[in-house]
Amino acid sequence: MKSLFLTLFAAMLFVGAFAQEKRNTLYITNQAPLVAQPYTSLPLGTIKPQRFLLKMLELQRDGLTGHLDSIYSVVCGPNNGWLGGTGDCWERGPYWIDGLVPLAYILDDAKLKAKAQEWIEWSLANQRENGYFGPLPLKEEFEKIPGTQQTNSEDWWPKMVMLKALQQYYTATGDKRVTELMLKYFRYQKEKLPQFPLGHWTYWGSQRGADNLAVAYWLYNITKEPFLLELGDIIHQQTFDWTGVYGGNTIRRVNPYPELHCVNVAQGLKAPVIYWQQHPKEKYTDALKNGLLALQETHGFINGMYGADEHLHGNDPTQGSELCSAVEMMFSFESVLPITGDVYYADYLEKIAYNVLPTQSTDDYLRKQYFQQPNQVLITEAERNFINDHNGHLVYGTTTGYPCCLTNMHQGWPKFVQNLWYATADNGLAALVYGPSEVTAKVANGETVTITETTGYPFTEQIAFKIYTGKNVRFPLHLRIPEWCKNPVLKVNGTVVPVDTAKNIIVVDREWKNGDSAELELPMEFRYSRWYENSLGIERGPLVYALRIEEDWREVKSKKYPDSYWEVYPKTTWNYAISKDLQKNSTLKVEVAETIADNPWNLANAPISAKAKGRQVPFWQIERNSAGKVPVESWPRRKMGEEEDIVLIPYGCTTLRISEFPVY
Repeated sequence: MKSLFLTLFAAMLFVGAFAQEKRNTLYITNQAPLVAQPYTSLPLGTIKPQRFLLKMLELQRDGLTGHLDSIYSVVCGPNNGWLGGTGDCWERGPYWIDGLVPLAYILDDAKLKAKAQEWIEWSLANQRENGYFGPLPLKEEFEKIPGTQQTNSEDWWPKMVMLKALQQYYTATGDKRVTELMLKYFRYQKEKLPQFPLGHWTYWGSQRGADNLAVAYWLYNITKEPFLLELGDIIHQQTFDWTGVYGGNTIRRVNPYPELHCVNVAQGLKAPVIYWQQHPKEKYTDALKNGLLALQETHGFINGMYGADEHLHGNDPTQGSELCSAVEMMFSFESVLPITGDVYYADYLEKIAYNVLPTQSTDDYLRKQYFQQPNQVLITEAERNFINDHNGHLVYGTTTGYPCCLTNMHQGWPKFVQNLWYATADNGLAALVYGPSEVTAKVANGETVTITETTGYPFTEQIAFKIYTGKNVRFPLHLRIPEWCKNPVLKVNGTVVPVDTAKNIIVVDREWKNGDSAELELPMEFRYSRWYENSLGIERGPLVYALRIEEDWREVKSKKYPDSYWEVYPKTTWNYAISKDLQKNSTLKVEVAETIADNPWNLANAPISAKAKGRQVPFWQIERNSAGKVPVESWPRRKMGEEEDIVLIPYGCTTLRISEFPVY
């Protein structure tokens, strides 16, 4: 066997020592004085999904993402302000394009590219001489706008979304008009922000300023223009103080809950780390970890989300979490993972993607759910104990709920695929997030290699990598070991390689030849945790497990909405408690299907199930159209049903569910 050089690094040590000395020379990465990145995003289109990940993108293509201009034409049709029309000129059009661009280029779909190009061309062709771009203000000149009384088309916030879409388009095409537009716009911003700060028109611009800052730094890495770093300081100063919020005890406040909007909370997660690139102080990286812990302690759910319908609203598992929050939380983790190299964020990203994301759209990707509940046993238009309780927020519809999610949901799966692989600071490749895929990228001195990743993960434990290269080439392959995995097994060309289980990044540095392989096994064990009212949560690998409840879908037509929506009623019993002894003496055994369906995210196709012992709790009933308060184990014990088998399946395969169980 040829010599095999295996080096093991803990992720944080990798960031602190190794990555500071090296920068990837093949792709756009941080340039001094910005902190060197251990990992670097690859150009859009270099990563191709396979199996069920490909199917999810094809469903988007055939569903809402590919046809929103006709399905939601009143906003995303030709009269949109971002196409020069007189219609909506705020966030909703750019939201759609921010998901459509990566979908189009990952699938290499000419029709989708053409739809996205129309919006991109309008922005590129209609930038003003002073640098402003986007829908035009009512007033002829920006300087004449007297405060906040004008239309919010001038708002900084929707430009941030379109900048993200343009950034992705550039990595796919190299169209230099993008960087030219951005340079002019950022000079304009630097001039105008002192007079018209980010929060001047709406508070969204201030709360979401990190999206603006991230693109400014990205452009600096291409152009080396010093003014962009000066602009970075201005943007950060005008952005809501997420470092203070997450680094302090604001999130932990209970009475009253802090009035923080759910989507802003998700977007704000990345703010401290984005700025840390220019000012690497520990308080910024510490703030994110502390903030996530605070969210979990005070508002957290077993699925990784937090109660916020729409302001933060505690951790009762019948509180809602918004679809926009899920996809923006994913994007925050996708943003900070390559900057920090901390695989904690990769674990968290998989948790949201493989549990939360699949449940909030229908199988045909033609309906979405505005809020979801971790304990969700009835989906109707009726009222619930939500802070924002306009009817229809829980049903599956298009225009039900606020339209932000209808346009913002599209970034979830495409950007997840785009972040399965990264380039490394030592000119190698890294699989930090797992899923069936193929990557073709440059390594070493610019040689091109292709790596296929064949796996049933997150449902199965085995991940097989095969390397294809025109000639032998030495480069490092980085593989993540999730925090939940205690006994990983790695084989290279069939030979077992020792793995230091104290580390969470394996670096296999060797000369690879065409056809070489690496196989990673990540044994999954059941894990148990306690949540609201001492309820029990069950996880295995990256997946949360929930009670299987048979579903009765009913289509509803109402004068309130221009199209129909779907309600879902339980056909089987839902009010089960689970044995507390399960946590001490786990007897759960999984049954895994021989094949994983193209779309595994429903009851019919759930690839895994497990049986547990449960008792029906007759006094646990529906209250205000949701499952009642989780009953605690009380003394004296109240009467319950006989012990029986209940079936658990992955959370992402459910529509109705109990995922935080009372115990007996």
